[in-house]
Amino acid sequence: MLDNIRDLYQEVVFDHNRNPRNFRVMENANRTVEGFNPLCGDKITLYVKIDDGIVSDVSFQGQGCAISTASASLMTDIVKGKSEAEAEHLFEVFHRITTSQDAAINLDELGKLAVLAGVRAYPARVKCATLAWHSLQAALKNQTSVTTE
Repeated sequence: MLDNIRDLYQEVVFDHNRNPRNFRVMENANRTVEGFNPLCGDKITLYVKIDDGIVSDVSFQGQGCAISTASASLMTDIVKGKSEAEAEHLFEVFHRITTSQDAAINLDELGKLAVLAGVRAYPARVKCATLAWHSLQAALKNQTSVTTE
């Protein structure tokens, strides 16, 4: 099963890096976060529009490696329409599957994000995958910047 996840991981990363979803400046965002990964230089600006506790829109701009871009693209697709509490829960689950070697993790809980569990096989790249997610968490806390260090 792990080999299948790794293969799917590579396909999804390549697709979302080449054609990132929600890669745009959002003029009407009510929360904006500057995220930075000093380890490899990834930078992201995350734009979030929250209406009545719901993430009604989310987009990003920035420059980074394929994993960072793909993770941001997937994240923006998944959190749209979620409540702030649901988005925070997704962050917690995503962080757990990318940083834990626990085989008992339920990948079904993440749906299509489960393919990024493959980043566990590349420990040096975990911060690349989690940058957008830490930026989202900062936006939910109404912070304006975050770093992976």
